[in-house]
Amino acid sequence: MKKTFVWIGTVIGAGAVLALIFDALSRPQTPRTINVNGECLTTAPRDKVAITLRVTTLAPTAIESMRSATTQVAKITDALKSMPVEMQTTQFTSHEKTEWNRDEQKSVSLGIETTIGIEVSANNIETIETILGNFAGAPNVYSENLRMYTSPETLKPIMEQCLTTAVINARARANALASADGMRAGKLLSVSYGSDSGESIYPVSNLMRAKATMLDASFDAGGTLVTSDTDVSVSITATFEIK
Repeated sequence: MKKTFVWIGTVIGAGAVLALIFDALSRPQTPRTINVNGECLTTAPRDKVAITLRVTTLAPTAIESMRSATTQVAKITDALKSMPVEMQTTQFTSHEKTEWNRDEQKSVSLGIETTIGIEVSANNIETIETILGNFAGAPNVYSENLRMYTSPETLKPIMEQCLTTAVINARARANALASADGMRAGKLLSVSYGSDSGESIYPVSNLMRAKATMLDASFDAGGTLVTSDTDVSVSITATFEIK
């Protein structure tokens, strides 16, 4: 009887050991990883010029103020439709305008002020000059934010290529670090990134000086603005498996 119990105990013990072994083998192995940064610095051509036309009206009531502003904006946009430009509304606000009355020592209402802003962009500064010539100085019309920028269509492939370069640089850095332990970077497990691109803004109050600054380079044969490029930077944080 004792031998039977010993045999049963041995079988149970062996089964428990095998169960532990199979559990360990079936459990997913956590890969060894390494976290590194990667960077890319490049430039993109500034191929667009833009300006903001702002219409501001003041009237006793909100309806009158908004009607006056939208009517004037409609005249401007109708005229711009015949020009090689792109337009988008960037501001639409309407609020009561007040000022401090020193004699009465209180704030008094001047009426309802409505402001509508339209950003107008073109491929060259001559078009923007024509727009300013047509509308600058008109009642209730103000111009601001003359700027040069890289269009999204131009920037997108440059940014994507820069992102690829940043990942390549990160992998090279991971390999350099892992090689100290006789290993190398394997599969890319995760990545996060940030990007930045700059642009120039010139004061509209001195358009000719702004134009001279822009024309430090020149226009190409097609009239496209050629000037100092947009700085583009991409930085990533990547996690690689090491093996």
